[in-house]
Parts: sequence; structure tokens; C-alpha cells
Amino acid sequence: MAIADRPKPDNPDVPDVPDVLDVPEIAAADGQSKPGAWSALRPLLLRLHFYAGILVAPFLFVAAASGLLYSLSYQAEKVIYSHELEVPVGDSTVPLSQQVEAARDAHPEGEVTAVWPSYEDGMTTRVLMASPKVDEDKSLAVFVNPYNGEVRGELASYGSSGALPLRTWLDELHRDLHLGETGRHYSEIAASWLWVVVLGGLLLWFGRRRARRRELIRPERKQKKGRARTLSWHGSIGLWAALALLLLSATGLTWSRYAGENIDVLKSELGGSTPVVDAATGEGDASGGGHGDHGGGEHKGHEGADIGLDRVLEIARGEGIEGKLSVILPTEGQGYVVKETDAQFPLHLDSVAIAPADGKVLDTVRFADYPLLAKLTRVGIDAHMGVFLGLVNQLLLAALMLGTLLLIIWGYRMWWLRRPTKSGALRMGRPMPRGTWRKLPVYVLVPLLAVTALLGWFMPLFGLSLLAFLVVDAVAGAVKQRRKVGSAV
Repeated sequence: MAIADRPKPDNPDVPDVPDVLDVPEIAAADGQSKPGAWSALRPLLLRLHFYAGILVAPFLFVAAASGLLYSLSYQAEKVIYSHELEVPVGDSTVPLSQQVEAARDAHPEGEVTAVWPSYEDGMTTRVLMASPKVDEDKSLAVFVNPYNGEVRGELASYGSSGALPLRTWLDELHRDLHLGETGRHYSEIAASWLWVVVLGGLLLWFGRRRARRRELIRPERKQKKGRARTLSWHGSIGLWAALALLLLSATGLTWSRYAGENIDVLKSELGGSTPVVDAATGEGDASGGGHGDHGGGEHKGHEGADIGLDRVLEIARGEGIEGKLSVILPTEGQGYVVKETDAQFPLHLDSVAIAPADGKVLDTVRFADYPLLAKLTRVGIDAHMGVFLGLVNQLLLAALMLGTLLLIIWGYRMWWLRRPTKSGALRMGRPMPRGTWRKLPVYVLVPLLAVTALLGWFMPLFGLSLLAFLVVDAVAGAVKQRRKVGSAV
């Protein structure tokens, strides 16, 4: 539809210019030449961006708000749990085995699954236990003073990052709203649509005509109040945040329930699975009783000859496994696993498996030998979690989440400012007209439909929600058409 044919908004705050994020279509010369692919595609992008922004934005808002809180939780934990995490620096430390025995004596009901030795002066050792005092997917973390063996306290701990109660609560809020598997649908929808909203917004923003190039990357402060000024801020800040938001969308999908399974299969097919050290000793049942860093679930400990924690740590350090460590205790048929866990750049993530009976090195995995895809996945996930660059990473995440909240608020404000006001009734902003897809050239429409179908299969919740949007839009269009017919009679 040409600019002159478009209904002009009734809102006095809205200038008589094309719709939000709009650029003039290439007018057909004397009505003869057909519009180009971009002129036909842009109205469809506008409609998609409009509906995605309106209907998916609540999911994105919750994800950004909870992500903002999570990014700040790292530093908050250091303050809230300072008694458990920190101790006065002593002259010498007691053997690690004695520290673990102190934890066992304090909690005889628990089964030790892993130990995180103190790696910094003034930091406690963390002994992780499978315990009836905590949920099955969590560990009881017992904090021990490495200088005298005193137990400083205990807290529930979750995951390989050792999240304590505050961060665990915020992590679960961000992941599933504390609703379990059902709640994970919200975060998967948010991650599935985030990249669509970002890429669509980028195309529309770059496609606008502007008098000065700096208006592309810097909000225009001289704009009049109203939608034009809001659009300037929305587009410019969105441009700066786009790459980071795309990375968050990609890494968020790796944790999702349905799309995540497809991503794991794809990574495996491409040879990008993360290597795991082989700790099988060839004795007993190596298929059961395995455990991760959090130690949740049933734990069947190793029985028989054991060289002990102190010797295991000595052997691991001889293999170059140093710094921030996690020592996973052996289970039946499995040896000790000593892992570097320093995910802050530069990453130290080597691991070694050691036989408990004689100290033989069973297997070693170096981060340098990871497939490139596995390295990129690990770095992306650590950046998403705020650990890749430490405090800097956390502050950048907080700023990104705050910016995302503002983008959503500005988007809703533009929608509100597009509403007609002459009738006096409370009405919402209007999307682009229906039927824009019919104007797409066949060479654009067919590949677009094929890619959309593929994405809908690969990301099922994206496909289902897109289908729901189309059904809602079709019903709304039918109702509107029926009203027009009724009023004309």
C-alpha cells in the first residue's frame, strides 16, 4: 500500500508519517513496475515484529527481570554467606582428608560425593554431601575452615557452579518460575522468540531512511516528544544490545527442554559434544552410582583399597590439574575425578581420572583438546551465567538486562501511542494490515515458508506459539470482517 493510501493515526502525538519503524515503500512508477523483495517483505516484518513484541514481550520481561537479579546474586552471596565462605588466614592448613572427616562427623547422615578444596587464602573448603536434609537434585555443602578443621556451617548447594540458596532461588525463578517442568515452557518461548524479535528489529532499523548516519547508533535527542523520540531510543539501544541478546537466545536454547534436545543431537552429529573423562576402573558395576558435582541422587560409594584424598590431590597436581578444583569421590566401578572448575577467562577446565586402589591415572581430558563447537558452547554458557569474565561479566549482564527491560517498555509505549484517540474509546495500537505475505515474490515466499517450517520443527514451542498467533490473527480478522459486513447491511 502506498503512503498516501494509508489511514493516518488519530493520535495528535503521532506525526503524519508511515507506521512505526516504517520506511517509504518504493512507489511503482506510473503503477507499472512491481515492488522489490524488500518493499514486499518489510510490511510482513513489521507485522511479525509487532505481534511478537506485543505477545512475547511479557515472557521476555520476566526473563530479563529475573536475569537482572541473578546477575547481581554472585556478589550478594559473598556478603550474605560471608561466615560460611570466609575465614581468617592461618599459618598452615590441615590435610584435606581431615577437613572431610570433620564434615562427616558434623553430618553423619550424609554421604560425601565431592570436595572443593580451598583455593584462595581465607576461603573455606566445601564438602558436598548427598543428604536427606536437601532435595534430591541438590547437595548439602558443609563449609570447613582449612586452617583448623572447624565446621563453619552448611547450606544447600546446586549445580556445578555451587549456587547457594539465594542464587539457586533466583536461578529457578529465571528458568521455570518455580513451577518445575511446566514453568520451563515460559523460558523456552522467550529464548525461541528473542532472536526473531532482535533480527526483525535490526532489519527494520537498518531499512529506515535517516538524514544522518549517527541517528543509526545514537538516540536523536532533538526529536520531538512522542513516538518518534521513543523509536529513536528503542532502535539505537536495541542495535547496541543486539549481538549480546542473540548470544543469550542461542545459549538459553541449549538449556531448554525441547529445542535443547534437538541442539544436543545436532552437536553430537557435528562432533561438538563436550568430552567427558573416562573414570571406569574395570572393577564392579561401572554403570550405576555415578554422580556429578552436586552429588544428588543415590550414591553407592567405593569399597576396597583407597589411596585417600591427599594422595589423589597430589597425583592430580602432578598431572597439571591445579587451581580451583572439584574432587569427585569414587563410586563402585569408578575412580576419583579431579576437575579444574575455573570458568573465568582464561579458562582452566582440564580433568583427570585416578584409580582409588593404586593411584593409576585412568584418563585425562584437556580443555585445549575440546572440539571447537564444545569450546564455543562452554564459553557462551559461562558468559550467559556471568562467570566468563567475573565481575565485569556480571555487570555487563545487569546492564544488558536493564536495557532489555527498557526496550520492552519503549515498545509498549510506541504501541500505545499508535492508538486512535478521536473516538474517545480506549483502543489499542494498530498492526500493519493483513495479507502482506501475499505480496511477496514466489522466490522469497517459498524459501521463507520452508525455513519457518524447519525452525518450527527444531524449536517446537516456537512453532506452536507462531501457529497460535496465526490462529488468533485469523479469528480476529474474521470477526472484524463480519462486523464490517453487518454494519454495511
